[in-house]
Amino acid sequence: MSDLKQQITAQMKDAMRAKDKVRLGTIRLILSDLNRIEVDERIELDDARVLVALDKMAKQRRDSITQYLAAERPELADKEQQELEVIKTFLPQPLSDDEIEKIIDEAMQATGANSMQQMGQVMALVKPRVQGRAEMGQVSARVKARF
Repeated sequence: MSDLKQQITAQMKDAMRAKDKVRLGTIRLILSDLNRIEVDERIELDDARVLVALDKMAKQRRDSITQYLAAERPELADKEQQELEVIKTFLPQPLSDDEIEKIIDEAMQATGANSMQQMGQVMALVKPRVQGRAEMGQVSARVKARF
């Protein structure tokens, strides 16, 4: 079992003891999703794959918040925001703008990219380094702006 998954399991036990229903419910959702991935793909998740799953869950929550606020359903947006805050506790520290730019610079130099046709190569190098630490949509937009 990955270290991150063990940490999440330990946090679930702490949330049970503290009777923190929101945190407990969110952690159970996380573990359920991780277990589903393990069963579906017949693999044991490593920390990198757990981060990918957590990043996806965080993105889903951000999208839901936007949609609920547009539909004037603040109570549902609040629930999603609470879940997002719990998910964020398991993600690594977000990268600063300067750090993201540096990673993009390094990837562009490594690939020798100078046109949009090579964006996929740049993103293939950038994505593993920023996964869970930056929104991929924003990173992708920054890479596009370079061409």
